[in-house]
Amino acid sequence: MLVIRCKNCNKELVSHPSHTKCCGCPNMTTVCGEKISALDLSDVIVVNSVHTKSKSSVLTTEDIAWQEARRQRKVKRLDFEVR
Repeated sequence: MLVIRCKNCNKELVSHPSHTKCCGCPNMTTVCGEKISALDLSDVIVVNSVHTKSKSSVLTTEDIAWQEARRQRKVKRLDFEVR
């Protein structure tokens, strides 16, 4: 759910997954699902937005620590004699 406010008419619009909501002022601020449109987007304020990110990690904390330690290692340079 996304809540936006139009600065021209000071009206708050709450998004709906399938319905389009419009403020009706000359800026024509509309919201449909997660899409926001207006003639001038600088006159639109996002009041509330919900971001759902699930943190599903396959690696454990020990595995991540091992990877970080491995990444910090220096590369050993070998000098070969060319004949």
